[in-house]
Amino acid sequence: MPKRDSLTDRLLFRPALAAWSRAGDAADHLDAPDLAALRGRAWRLRHRLDRVIHTADARLAALHARAGAPRLPLGSDWGFRPAPFSGPIDPRGLTGIGSGTRLGPRLTLFHDAARAEIALRQIANTGPKDSAPYGLSLEVFGFDGGFLSMVFDLPSRAVEGLRRRHLIRLEAALEVEAPVDIFARLNIRHGPNLTQVVRALPPGDPRIALDFDLAASDLNDRRAERMWMDLILDGPGMNRILLSDLVLSRRPRAEA
Repeated sequence: MPKRDSLTDRLLFRPALAAWSRAGDAADHLDAPDLAALRGRAWRLRHRLDRVIHTADARLAALHARAGAPRLPLGSDWGFRPAPFSGPIDPRGLTGIGSGTRLGPRLTLFHDAARAEIALRQIANTGPKDSAPYGLSLEVFGFDGGFLSMVFDLPSRAVEGLRRRHLIRLEAALEVEAPVDIFARLNIRHGPNLTQVVRALPPGDPRIALDFDLAASDLNDRRAERMWMDLILDGPGMNRILLSDLVLSRRPRAEA
């Protein structure tokens, strides 16, 4: 196996990369038989490259994963990292996503666009500062709607013993290609009613830590049945959002 910047790399990989770059430049000018032959070679190469990338992603994710559960704030009595960030999901990616499309067991996308050129895929985190083994890459191109929402369903454990004295914390690692307004909305179903608490994510901050204080809400904590979190993007067109981690936790408010 060649090492980084080895003699093999300089003699084989770089010339091959240059050759395929020239082939891409020449494709506009080839006749049909030559173009078909070039396409066939490119597809065969792509198949082998996809195998390498898939295996490397899985290995690197395992190597960079931190041990066990996410680190939670002191005093937390519940914490959860959704499936797209904690382990591989199937399918790993979707394109041309309609509103209400699910990715994995607990993530659903909603939007109000008639024309929505969206690509969402799970990626392996490989950076030294990544705290989750996997992340999500969301790319939005043509989009004639006003909002896009990623909805994370939370397990029933989230509302077991939930009280209005609890703080719900959202911690996330997020990068955007272009500025966009993003809101986090905590939703709690209690009986026939729905309590919602909305916080704006600070712009330009790649590390997010927001607390949702239930004391000021109208939550009937004796009837709490279900909880979920929305990340709502306002006008997300022509943007790429990289969500490297997302963790939710709860802890009782300190009281005198």
